Amino acid sequence: MFTGIIEETGRVVSIKKGAKSSVLQIEGNVIFQDLKIGDSVAVNGVCLTAAKIVGHSFCADVMSETLKRSSLGEVMPNSIVNLERAMAANGRFGGHIVSGHIDGTGIISKTEKEDNAVWYTIKASEKLMRYIVEKGSIAIDGISLTVAKAGREEFAVSVIPHTMRETTLAAKGVGQIVNLENDVVGKYIEHFLEWGKEIKPEEEKSKITMEFLANAGF
Repeated sequence: MFTGIIEETGRVVSIKKGAKSSVLQIEGNVIFQDLKIGDSVAVNGVCLTAAKIVGHSFCADVMSETLKRSSLGEVMPNSIVNLERAMAANGRFGGHIVSGHIDGTGIISKTEKEDNAVWYTIKASEKLMRYIVEKGSIAIDGISLTVAKAGREEFAVSVIPHTMRETTLAAKGVGQIVNLENDVVGKYIEHFLEWGKEIKPEEEKSKITMEFLANAGF
């Protein structure tokens, strides 16, 4: 589990592409203070496993499903990426619950500077927008942000200077793709509600009948 508080930006050293998967080698600095083989690292919001560590770089396998759902299939050598280690049990919860499982991607449709902040308007599919609510949380390329405005086809966030300096957002412009992870709470609530609707009327009837009671000695 992650919090969406980016620890540092790293660099893609190399990419080895297979038939449907890839192996990324990513270098950084801060995250290698205690990174071990098998640890999880969110790369632009995508949870990857450090399969090999060489100096201040790690290698991670990226499966076909991840490449389809995220923007990792578009990164190239020297691409700058957001990095966050999995949250420590004694860590501070500064952002929101981020699983590192990308729901899909969005496209930046507009950027606008307002005093010391920058507004990003992002267009997303209806499938993603249904979970995005004003004042709710959203992870954009792994960054925990608050939704300031939400419509039917797009939403907007206001990004403070610190976030612009410490993440890859400053390098993102109109037309570029970003990874999106919806707030997990909304997805679970919808699942529970929909599950209840799928119960057939006959399944709701009690299985305790007069015959059942008689056979049980009542």
